[in-house]
Amino acid sequence: MSDTTANNTPTSHAKIVRLAASGIMIALATVLSMITIVKMPLGGSLTPVSMLPICMIAVIYGTKWGLGTAFAYSLVQLIIDFSSALSWGLTVPALIACFVFDYLLAFTMLGFAGIFRRQKGWGIPVGVGVAVLLRYICHIISGGTVFAIWMPEGWGNPWIYSMAYNGAFMGPELVLTVIAALALSRVPVLRRMIEE
Repeated sequence: MSDTTANNTPTSHAKIVRLAASGIMIALATVLSMITIVKMPLGGSLTPVSMLPICMIAVIYGTKWGLGTAFAYSLVQLIIDFSSALSWGLTVPALIACFVFDYLLAFTMLGFAGIFRRQKGWGIPVGVGVAVLLRYICHIISGGTVFAIWMPEGWGNPWIYSMAYNGAFMGPELVLTVIAALALSRVPVLRRMIEE
């Protein structure tokens, strides 16, 4: 029996399940984000697929719900790093830009992981890849503007430095997350959840 009405609107029970699943995945993503495989000197780190739980919510429940969950996750990440960010010596406008691009927009982009969710085979890993790439672009914008003052001598162009710096940890994160998403996309129960 389906938990949706004829017009595909979730029932109260289905909404409770979605909220619970989203809360669990936000908690899991937060815990995974605190496990550092490699820490970069000026920030950013390689984690054990910490973006995957949020991406999976978008894959299972769709982009709209995924964006809401991803935005909630962005607030959690901002709260965790808030006091640290205040110690970076940024001006108020730079700090606001950092909060917007490195947290609110960057992590919310993970909600786009569900855009190709109904495409068999390639849809899930490609959607997850697009979402992680959108997050990377947000970090590039922040690095090329807000953090250009920290660019080491010899780089010349803050945008190239930002792409290289953020790519150093986002590249491996992208690969690991897409591989994990590909593996999960082959699980029959996940496919059934998406098709409901």
